[in-house]
Amino acid sequence: MNTAEALRERLAVLEPRQVDIIDDSHRHAGHAGAREGGGHYRLLIVSAAFAGMRTMERHRLVYDAAGDLMKRQIHALSITAKAPDET
Repeated sequence: MNTAEALRERLAVLEPRQVDIIDDSHRHAGHAGAREGGGHYRLLIVSAAFAGMRTMERHRLVYDAAGDLMKRQIHALSITAKAPDET
């Protein structure tokens, strides 16, 4: 399973209505994190779990769901996390 698929699987715990993952690793070739094997990703996630939360709280939920992927396979993750009424 590739990293994007693994991340999508981990994020299922948030019961998202939408998950878009874009692998931008190729744009960071030569970057320290890329040399160490960690990829660069952009994430758009829409979930009712984010309702009433501030940005940092939403990001914490995403990081918690991603778990150890953030220590190995993912070097950088740009997150856009929205509640359904914000789309």
